[in-house]
Amino acid sequence: MAANLVASYELDVQSTDSIKNVAKQMAQDLVSFYNGNEPGQTPGLLPQPYYWWEGGAFMGALIDYWYYTGDSAYNDITQQGLLHQVGPYNDYMPPNQTLTEGNDDQGFWGMAVMSAAEYKFPDPPADKPGWLALAQAVFNTQAARWEQEHCNGGLRWQIFTWNNGYNYKNSISQACFFNIAARLALYTGNSTYADWAVRTWDWMVNVKFIDHNYRVYDGAHIDDNCTTITPYEFSYNVGAFLLGSAAMVAYSNNTNQAGDTDMWSERVNGLLNSTEDIFFFGNETSNRIMIEIACEPVNLCDTDQLSFKAYLSRWMAATTKWAPWTFDRIKTLLGNSATAAANQCTGGDNKRMCGLKWANNSGAWDGSTGVGQQMAAMEVVLANMIHEAEPPVTNETGGTSTGNPSAGGSDEGRIDPNGRYYGPISTGDRAGAAICTIVVLLSCLAGLAFMMMDETKSAGDNWASVRSTASATTWASLLAAFMPGKKDPAVNEKGKGVVMDRSSSTETGEKIPTAYAANGRLQKRPDSVQQPDQMKRASAPGLLYPTPDRPAPAVNRDHRMSTNSIGQRASVLRKQRS
Repeated sequence: MAANLVASYELDVQSTDSIKNVAKQMAQDLVSFYNGNEPGQTPGLLPQPYYWWEGGAFMGALIDYWYYTGDSAYNDITQQGLLHQVGPYNDYMPPNQTLTEGNDDQGFWGMAVMSAAEYKFPDPPADKPGWLALAQAVFNTQAARWEQEHCNGGLRWQIFTWNNGYNYKNSISQACFFNIAARLALYTGNSTYADWAVRTWDWMVNVKFIDHNYRVYDGAHIDDNCTTITPYEFSYNVGAFLLGSAAMVAYSNNTNQAGDTDMWSERVNGLLNSTEDIFFFGNETSNRIMIEIACEPVNLCDTDQLSFKAYLSRWMAATTKWAPWTFDRIKTLLGNSATAAANQCTGGDNKRMCGLKWANNSGAWDGSTGVGQQMAAMEVVLANMIHEAEPPVTNETGGTSTGNPSAGGSDEGRIDPNGRYYGPISTGDRAGAAICTIVVLLSCLAGLAFMMMDETKSAGDNWASVRSTASATTWASLLAAFMPGKKDPAVNEKGKGVVMDRSSSTETGEKIPTAYAANGRLQKRPDSVQQPDQMKRASAPGLLYPTPDRPAPAVNRDHRMSTNSIGQRASVLRKQRS
């Protein structure tokens, strides 16, 4: 164990060369977990136990690596993975993922290609959809799923009815949608995307998933109209809303909407305050280090949660490009965290693999390795080069990615996931099926007759025995193969639903960890419920698909929110999937 206390990396966050050198080695170790580019493997997929969504997050990390360092070593496998998983309708709805894909999962692939467009990642071949078009497809399919019937709006967690969590509306699904909408508004200048970003924010506040302190809670079930909120907090929720809000600041500046700029700037500040207060351990900004408060202190982070700090690091750094007044504060927090992260990367056979715990651990490796831990360490180290990185582009500032405003608009990937592979059933198909059925039945009858043959009996006696065994039902089913019949109304067109234990609920029975106080020590938060101030919100029209640009809707400039704050620190919420 003593050997593991000797740091493998000597990171200097003020030195570009040092950052690049450390990030290069971390990237090598990260990619060592991936085999999707090998013969017989599936591009874009990580091996078990990682789920489909994390493959998209992984591709986003490799885009970031290229963006910050200029090293194209992994560009080919990144482009291959991003394009292989688009599905038959180019909307990141591959048919073989219908048992695991939720709106948040699809959203992570959408955010990855949005980054590819903004950072001018090498464009796909001409016969493939552009990065921008893929992001637009994800947005359009999710806009089509916005549901007013329950909780007066919002996206369900799951896309398909047979997956656990279909009756749950969670913040990360809204956060991904909001993030993509805001960035598309900035990239394209189309106000319809901005309207959807406003609408999503307003819904989050109305349903009290975002409280008056800008704390973002996990979600709620639709059974009681989203009134019983699951009060757990995860870093990727607030991070996605932070970057989306920064994009709305830039969009409002570009469209000369001073009041909206002030409103979104206030929201950026509020979200950043909430982020530092909850997800950074220490006494003050100068010494605070990132922590996944819901599960890290009690050693209960699951495979998904092990990666969440990667996205918070990614989005905090990107926020500084669109909300530049946040740079000094964010750079300090990320610098502290990168140094601590690098210090504990002493695990594995190569003595440089990274664990989860960076804060309050005296630089000791926690004994864990994996895609999430490695990706988080690499992202937070790379984030310290944000001041040197080129600003994200838009259509007006050098963007080259090909778009398609109508991409994915009918949500065909959900409505007919296999439609492109299997056409409508024709008369020839029915005739062929009937012939096959007859052949199988006759073979079965012949086998039955052979098995019942008694060598001691005469042929006539054996035949009589066979005839008495073959039931009328058998012959009726044989004749039915020739007859065009009606569908059985009792048959579910989608087949038997597969229930997956991937529930984002409070039923795990795991204890609520204590909260970090300002002095960096653990203490219990009071259970009292705070009464919020009232806040009016801007509203957006219920537009479904992008339309030609038009004047932005009127926005109420009163910036205060009307929500209830739940005075409880984050707890453990596992996204369990069988």
